Amino acid sequence: MRNQQHTKLLFELSRPGRRAHRLPPLDVPAEPLESLLPSEALADAPPPLPELAEGDVVRHFTNLSTLNMSVDTHFYPLGSCTMKYNPKRNERLASLSGLVDVHPLQEDASIQGLLQMLFELQQMLAEISGLPGVSLQPAAGAHGELAALMVAAAYFRRQGEDRPVVLTADSAHGTNPASARMAGMQTNTVKSNRQGLVDLEDLKRQLDRRTGVFMLTNPNTLGLFDSQILEITRAVHDQGGLIYLDGANMNAILGIARPGDFGADLMHFNPHKTFSGPHGGGGPGAGPICVRDFLTEFLPAPVVVKEDDAYRLDYDRPLSIGRVRSFFGNVGVLLRAYFYIRSHGGEGLRRVSEDAILGANYLRSRVQHILDVPFGEFCMHEFVASASRLKKERGLTAMDLAKRLLDYGFHAPTVYFPMIVPESVMVEPTETESKETLDAFAEALFRITDEAQDLVHEAPHSTRISRPDEVQAARKPIMRWTPES
Repeated sequence: MRNQQHTKLLFELSRPGRRAHRLPPLDVPAEPLESLLPSEALADAPPPLPELAEGDVVRHFTNLSTLNMSVDTHFYPLGSCTMKYNPKRNERLASLSGLVDVHPLQEDASIQGLLQMLFELQQMLAEISGLPGVSLQPAAGAHGELAALMVAAAYFRRQGEDRPVVLTADSAHGTNPASARMAGMQTNTVKSNRQGLVDLEDLKRQLDRRTGVFMLTNPNTLGLFDSQILEITRAVHDQGGLIYLDGANMNAILGIARPGDFGADLMHFNPHKTFSGPHGGGGPGAGPICVRDFLTEFLPAPVVVKEDDAYRLDYDRPLSIGRVRSFFGNVGVLLRAYFYIRSHGGEGLRRVSEDAILGANYLRSRVQHILDVPFGEFCMHEFVASASRLKKERGLTAMDLAKRLLDYGFHAPTVYFPMIVPESVMVEPTETESKETLDAFAEALFRITDEAQDLVHEAPHSTRISRPDEVQAARKPIMRWTPES
């Protein structure tokens, strides 16, 4: 009842002509309320707000949160998505009032500290990538792909060249061909060879003077570093094309190899994957892009520049593709990346990749007797196994394993991607997980393969929803909770 009484009190105090003796004076317009709002917009009674105690509301949402898995509560071996622990110090620093209270329309002179951090982040990303031109504007990895392809298209227009074809690897993330199509380009697929790397013969067969960009991921989605990378980039450059690196797997080569050094001309970073920003849930993201010096003038505007001892947003870029996002990017996510990089330093970032590689190879060695790994003797930060033998011998599919792992307290790994591996199980332990956690995950897989077939087929058993019709759930999702659901 207190909520309703409080609402009525505020409503009465706000009525025209009523003096609020018990409230401090407010700096409000001198005009009466009736002159500020049309009469039909004024309410006759307070809104019927629910009468709930604070304790009931807190308990409801706290209990609701326990139904979810998160990187703070569970191990997420989600291959390709890099769902690793987010350091809380980054959250605290990015939440400082001097950062979160900044208004995007403030004058540059009043936000020098923020602009300095963004400028330094541009410099750090340029150093890590080996590509000097940086834009922080794109709002996600896929958005970064689109922005970079728009930069490439602007470059070719400036050169007077018609290059409408984008080549993508058959193991690529689905965003690669999608981004190319959104940029108005035609996409062709380059096959993988028997080692899971780019098929050089197929690539060279498709390359011609109409090829604008070859988009590839290195390390690729099989968790393999393509040892042919210098020959690949040379072949594309010989035809006048550009190399775009999907930077989704940069957390495997930080401080070890730089895309610019092995021939990439454009790339994006995923700060939520590589530099430990919050990830998942469709929340805010960022996808900074880095480009070679001859592409810098086409980058989205503005970029942060330094003149003497001051920083400013540079809008005077005649050849820019224009703004691709409001203001200067998703600052909250970018700051988290900034703090992550500054915390680790150069040697620490290399250690991040080395630990990610060590963890992935350790886990692979523990499970490869039950899950075949068809490509490569060693992997980088992730590996792609196949449940085909289990399906043939025990009737257990990749989906069965994924669902049953939920009962053991582990988030499911990625399954059925990349599609070039049948019954694929894509596992990425990340550098933040301990050996004890990796051992527990491996032991859970061993136990599942020994369990009764029906038990595994009907998993998960410990969740609110067991196993829905996947196709129906995707096409007709139930977006509203009901007691029956």
